[in-house]
Amino acid sequence: MAYTIFGDKGSGAFSAEAVLAEAGAPYEFHFVSLEKNEQKKPEFLAINPSGKMPALRLPEGEVITESSAILLTVADHFPNARLLPPQAGAARAQAYRWLAFMASEIYPMVEVSDYPERFAPEGAEAEALRQKARERIRERLVIVERFVAGPWFLTSGFSILDIYASMFTRWRGSIGKEWLAEGHIPKLEAISKGVSQRSAIAPVWARHFTR
Repeated sequence: MAYTIFGDKGSGAFSAEAVLAEAGAPYEFHFVSLEKNEQKKPEFLAINPSGKMPALRLPEGEVITESSAILLTVADHFPNARLLPPQAGAARAQAYRWLAFMASEIYPMVEVSDYPERFAPEGAEAEALRQKARERIRERLVIVERFVAGPWFLTSGFSILDIYASMFTRWRGSIGKEWLAEGHIPKLEAISKGVSQRSAIAPVWARHFTR
């Protein structure tokens, strides 16, 4: 039986699809258009009442939401893919640390940057909030950058952290293209390049991020 991803191209659904592809798992991608607000329709709200993507239906029928939880779940389901360092080791602890950091400190600010009018009146207040969110994202990415071992995030090698971190570097509208062009996060950009070139993930990357 296959896994089913619910999401849009270029969204957090990239990480869900990429980790399944890397694990060699059978899956289907169910397209939900953000542009058409399909995530607010009853059909999707029945899957995830928060109206946020991605969502992953496991072969046994259970639904998992939150991209970081999806990455961890797939890593657990496919231990032979070695998507996380060995349990109880220092590298595993660091993987949890930085996955939680990006999920809590960066991801929420992306929504504020992209949709400030959800949190402040439209106009000058919303635009000021957008700028504050971008500053926050940039500050947090620089912190993450300092702890990248290279060539992958962890010294133990490729992991779900690389998939997750590379996704943020592609959300250029959320961060600001000009800031990214200035080269503040070269290690993370190098990870993105490496992820995009992995044989299993390359076609997924092209579908989500190649315009």
